[in-house]
Amino acid sequence: MRSCFGLIFAFVLWASCAFGQDSAPISTSTSTPAAKPATQVSPSVDLKPVDLKPDATGAVPPEQIRELMLRAEEKELQNEKQERDYTYIEREEDHKLDGHGGVKQIESRTSEILEIYGEQVERLTAKDDKPLSAGEAKKEDDKIQKIIDKRKNESEDDRRKRLEHEEKSREEDRKFVLEIADAFNFRLIGSEVLDGRDTWVLEGEPRPGYEPRNRGAKMLSKFKGRVWIDKSEAQWMKLDIGAIDTISVGFVLARIHKGTRVLVEVTKVNDEVWLPKHVQFHLDARVALFKSYDEDVELTFHDYKKFRTDTRITVIGEQP
Repeated sequence: MRSCFGLIFAFVLWASCAFGQDSAPISTSTSTPAAKPATQVSPSVDLKPVDLKPDATGAVPPEQIRELMLRAEEKELQNEKQERDYTYIEREEDHKLDGHGGVKQIESRTSEILEIYGEQVERLTAKDDKPLSAGEAKKEDDKIQKIIDKRKNESEDDRRKRLEHEEKSREEDRKFVLEIADAFNFRLIGSEVLDGRDTWVLEGEPRPGYEPRNRGAKMLSKFKGRVWIDKSEAQWMKLDIGAIDTISVGFVLARIHKGTRVLVEVTKVNDEVWLPKHVQFHLDARVALFKSYDEDVELTFHDYKKFRTDTRITVIGEQP
């Protein structure tokens, strides 16, 4: 699973991947204060609680939001590393809607998420809550075995390139996160208890006239919403955002319509790491003139199990 306070804006990033949007940085000018360069994020960031101090109108200064985002991103980097010690079950349920908003078809997929040679791998285990056929199960096992063989025989040069690509992806995540503080005006609207934990509740709206510095942040001006952040750990726990305008995506004629919405929640596991619990979004989009998407999608994550990092996964047919 891709980490990022970008999972906070999971739908924005999902849309970028789904429709092929390039996330390379672009050069633009801006009159708002610049965020601290992402390269300055380091494990030494102080993760003590952030005491937000809004003004009389409830607005929170960008500097405080930026500090909070920095700490939240650092938490996400820690979570990403620790997540590799866990397997879990992911279930996706897709409600396809008709022209009147009624459900015309329901599909579901259940998968086991494994970690193999440092790579997160999905093994499909059920469709529509029914176990796979023998042929389908073998196909999934063969897929896993192929990944094992590939990693086992990976050259040093290929490994270096793969790790460089992963680090580049994480760097883009950091840039995206740091831009959030400048792209939105945030107001502290109160506190709320989630899962027994005290959280700040922040409401964000696009900052008028803001020019993004990163291409991946261009769509931020099309969203508004709320984020719940744990007071004691500077960890985001919940996000609820919606599209306030139509969004053109990628190099194809794709549009995400106003009203598209995403809800994301995470939970603390084993009192050591924050991992996804629930993702829900409504997608209303059209790709060129050929295909429309009007559906509600819900993902749930459960049965987190920690395993030793030196555990070897043996696939059917392989001698232990």
